[in-house]
Amino acid sequence: MRNLRGTYVHRGDGARRRKRFKQAVFATGLLAATWFVVADRQTVSASAEPASSKQSKSIFSRSGETRELRTELETARGELMLVRAQFERANRIIQYSSDFNVGAELAGKIFDGALREGIDPELAFRLVRLESEFNHRATSNVGALGLMQLMPSTAKLFVKGVTAEQLYDPDMNLKIGMRYLRTLLDMYKGNVSLALLAYNRGEDAVWRDVKAGVNPGNGYDTHIMKGYKGKGLVE
Repeated sequence: MRNLRGTYVHRGDGARRRKRFKQAVFATGLLAATWFVVADRQTVSASAEPASSKQSKSIFSRSGETRELRTELETARGELMLVRAQFERANRIIQYSSDFNVGAELAGKIFDGALREGIDPELAFRLVRLESEFNHRATSNVGALGLMQLMPSTAKLFVKGVTAEQLYDPDMNLKIGMRYLRTLLDMYKGNVSLALLAYNRGEDAVWRDVKAGVNPGNGYDTHIMKGYKGKGLVE
């Protein structure tokens, strides 16, 4: 076989081998570079994902804490309003207790009983003072009973079956008495004088005088309302 070393063909084969080697090196380098870029991106992506996750968690955490703080603030505000209302109630009861010379417990019952019916507590205190002098066992010569001097027949219109003995109970007496007074105030469209006169004389007697053009007053209303500046009802 002919020796081709040093010939053109041999030199051509060497050049082609060197070219293929360079291509192989280039391809290997390109593959390595590509792998490096991909690997680097994966690393960055992997490192960035926890940061994003942490950031999201941080945002959600702050949002949750904000909601919790707002809830606590609203709760505290509600508790503060309740304490303020209790303080104002206690302060007013103490004032009425002092002004009308009555024990704080009974003053509290009259105050709460009046407000439950939307009646000005001062008017209620004035009426109870005149009717019974705050004596829950008071009994009139016509049979009116308790703090607000209720007739049993009138009381039964509001609480069926109520007994005379039950009308000596301050809670029951005030409950019925305040409801009756509120009914009269509504009946006479907020006219405190007529409502008080009807409480004392009865609705029929007052209506009869009003229709006849006669002054129904007997001094009862003026006695209670002397110096009184309220409107009888409260909002």
